[in-house]
Amino acid sequence: MTTQSEGLRACAIVDLDAVRASVATLVARAGNAATMAVVKSDGYGHGMSACARAAVEAGASWLGVAVIEEGLALRAAGFTVPVFAWLTAPGEPLADALAADIDLSASAPWMLAEIAAAARHTGRRARVHLKADTGLGRGGATEADWPSLCDAAAALAAEDLIEVTGVWSHLAFADSPGHPTVRGQIGRFADAVTIAEKTGLRPQVRHLANSAATLVSPDARFDMVRPGISVYGLSPGPQVGSPAALGLRPAMTLTARLALAKRVPAGSGVSYAHRYTTAVASTLGLVPLGYADGVPRAAGNTAEVLLAGRRRRIAGTVCMDQFVVDVGDDPVQAGDQVILFGSGEHGEPTAQDWADALGTINYEIVTRVGVRVPRVHLNASDGPRGTGRQAPGGPGAARPAPGMAGSAPAAVGPSDAGLSGAGSSGPGLPGAGPSAPGWLPS
Repeated sequence: MTTQSEGLRACAIVDLDAVRASVATLVARAGNAATMAVVKSDGYGHGMSACARAAVEAGASWLGVAVIEEGLALRAAGFTVPVFAWLTAPGEPLADALAADIDLSASAPWMLAEIAAAARHTGRRARVHLKADTGLGRGGATEADWPSLCDAAAALAAEDLIEVTGVWSHLAFADSPGHPTVRGQIGRFADAVTIAEKTGLRPQVRHLANSAATLVSPDARFDMVRPGISVYGLSPGPQVGSPAALGLRPAMTLTARLALAKRVPAGSGVSYAHRYTTAVASTLGLVPLGYADGVPRAAGNTAEVLLAGRRRRIAGTVCMDQFVVDVGDDPVQAGDQVILFGSGEHGEPTAQDWADALGTINYEIVTRVGVRVPRVHLNASDGPRGTGRQAPGGPGAARPAPGMAGSAPAAVGPSDAGLSGAGSSGPGLPGAGPSAPGWLPS
């Protein structure tokens, strides 16, 4: 690692082979379902374009982003695989998204109306994924609003203004395997698909599974999975398993070089408000990263770093641009490498260690690394960025578009065979189970 940070005050080293290995694991877990690699928020802080390329090389056939600007950036970078952007507010540049062949999400009639207006303006049929709120209580149409949303979409599809490419939702407790809401949401999602099909819609891809569900909930995989944090080798939660147990390889190592080392006497106060005081004469090392770079201010006296072969707790308050570690009598000097977090293979803390210390999740630790920190990508390539839009669902799609309106969707895969229950939309689709009523009328 040391040679990669020479000449840099600090950097985030991202091993793209680790991204490829993790995506290969996810593609294998997805089975017959296609894999959408989620690369929003600059690839969870890892670098969107480089990680997207690595993901496509490893078998991802779709890319997912939160906002339109991210999708446009992928197109500008040359990616031709299907791109899905799902978070918009009124008045956004939908025409630009349609011109770039970006799939959009709709949860409400106003969104469908704006998409249709953009389609009329550009003369391009929009590709739309309808989102159902099956229990997360965030985005998506409620059970009461879902039929009217489907009816509105069907009317616009009849005008050839939109094509309903997908139906999707998001899980609330997927990182708690066995939680009853997971089964309930799977059943309600199956019902939502059936309602959409009864209006004459032909969604090509049904997608519900996030990272955790991709890894441990086969019934949630449907036609496509949407892993996010696991693309970058991190576990979606301790209850799901460690990265090693899940076949993932953490990709990011956040590192810096000491800006200063100095001896101070016992009783010396350190950093703002002297929240740390040296117990004995010690050497202090100054690390040139701070909360402007994504190091949480709350990490003071809490989180650890690796320096000179040992883990050492941050001493005192984290400042905007720097923090201090107390190394005692160990010999260190300016320029020595400090590893804030990495894979853990060399004794350094992991992003999960930082999350545990700060009472948060590893997602926040990696995505908050700031723009002043260069990303150094190892094992980069000029490999494929896509081969154009695939057949429905992309490579590995579980089924073609459904048949006649109102017909039951086909089984997703062998693991779903024979599953049924309250709220099931037909043979092969898991039902809501007794603890969660479905969306279909009794």
